[in-house]
Amino acid sequence: MFTAIFNNLILNTDSYKASHFLQYPPNSEIVSSYIEARKNPQFDQVLFFGLQAFIKEYLLRPITREQIDEAEAIFLAHGEPFNRAGWEWILEEHLGFLPVTISALPEGVIVPTGTALVQIHNADPHTYWLPSYLETALLRAVWYPSTVATISWKAKQIIQAYLEKTCDDPASQLAFKLHDFGARGVSSQETAALGGMAHLVNFMGTDTVAALLAAKRYYGAAMAAYSIPAAEHSTITSWGRAREVDAYANMLKQFAKPNKVLAVVSDSYDIYRAVSELWGEQLRQQVIDSGATVVIRPDSGDPKTVVVEVLERLYAQFGGRLNQKGYKVLADCVRVIQGDGVNLDSMGIILEHIKQHGFSTENVAFGMGAGLLQKVNRDTLNFAMKASAIRISNQWQDVYKQPITDPGKNSRRGRLAVIHDENGWQTIPIEQLGQAHNQLRHVFRDGKLLVDDDFETVRARTRP
Repeated sequence: MFTAIFNNLILNTDSYKASHFLQYPPNSEIVSSYIEARKNPQFDQVLFFGLQAFIKEYLLRPITREQIDEAEAIFLAHGEPFNRAGWEWILEEHLGFLPVTISALPEGVIVPTGTALVQIHNADPHTYWLPSYLETALLRAVWYPSTVATISWKAKQIIQAYLEKTCDDPASQLAFKLHDFGARGVSSQETAALGGMAHLVNFMGTDTVAALLAAKRYYGAAMAAYSIPAAEHSTITSWGRAREVDAYANMLKQFAKPNKVLAVVSDSYDIYRAVSELWGEQLRQQVIDSGATVVIRPDSGDPKTVVVEVLERLYAQFGGRLNQKGYKVLADCVRVIQGDGVNLDSMGIILEHIKQHGFSTENVAFGMGAGLLQKVNRDTLNFAMKASAIRISNQWQDVYKQPITDPGKNSRRGRLAVIHDENGWQTIPIEQLGQAHNQLRHVFRDGKLLVDDDFETVRARTRP
């Protein structure tokens, strides 16, 4: 999927990892590590997603001698030692497939932060150094899509709460209330694909084409989401200010068919004149007669006030009704989408202002770009991967960190299990598992994918 220059898994790591095979105690045999989103004050839950994509993209192909040669040349020139014997052991004894076992929670589950999401250990004592070597790639593969999925899910909870207060049929509205506008604002095509796909665990709307490709490739989704014809500023302003109404009329001519939806950015000059005069007077009857829904998009100003003002003007020109909860619903031929300045904080402010002015949330959808896919990092949910147990000379011992300067970075000890019972989700030492079911299930072992979830299965786990 991505450029071949980065296909050498041996080089998908940090420089200092190359020296770590020399740093473990003598007679080390197995190292067990885990990934979690550590507890933090901003997020108390995390939606786990994305591991299967990483496994399929990177772990199902064997390493080759050419890759070993390439990695050796780079690391030695770079000033690091290289574990050629270790990688040749994997090539010769395991046919190039990584002798590790990865266990993970089912993708799509929503668990408290501080819960172990993934656990990895080597299956061959000769490769005790391998789990830690994979930290860079494996942690990145988990933290980014899980963080985007969590932000998207949090947005879903905000929107759903307002729909339930102000809408007669919240369930029919929710899936298309947050649209992904983020493809142009991310650092790479891979970021767009993984982050965009993570958003689609929760919603059905996107303009990130790469997300569709990723969901199809890694989770078998024939079509994971949908979009509509929509104008951008260049397609409106190219008509000139004097012909602004002609630009809008052209959108109706091209796309306004019965039961279709189109979106038109309308703030290139004067959003209020565009709504009240151009849409609301000159094109009003064409909009009504088309049988389509025209979604007006403001794209500047203070969203809290602009959205309400646009709603008021549309209601004045096109009318509407009061729903059973007493909130105003625009005529079916017009709606609003706000895509500028949208994040978790502003979304709640906008929706509260809409509610206070007597409008139902069903009148409005949101688009989110960088706030969804790019303005995140590993610390957004405090993700970390840590070793928690090592077997030396056939004896297991705990591995942990406990810095006196930051108790928040204390790590877990021992080999772990995760249970879910009447007390909720708990991460426990595996010795305490007893007859309980371990929610960490084996998903990869020795080059083989053991679980292959489809996208709908993942989506279903996010629903209560």
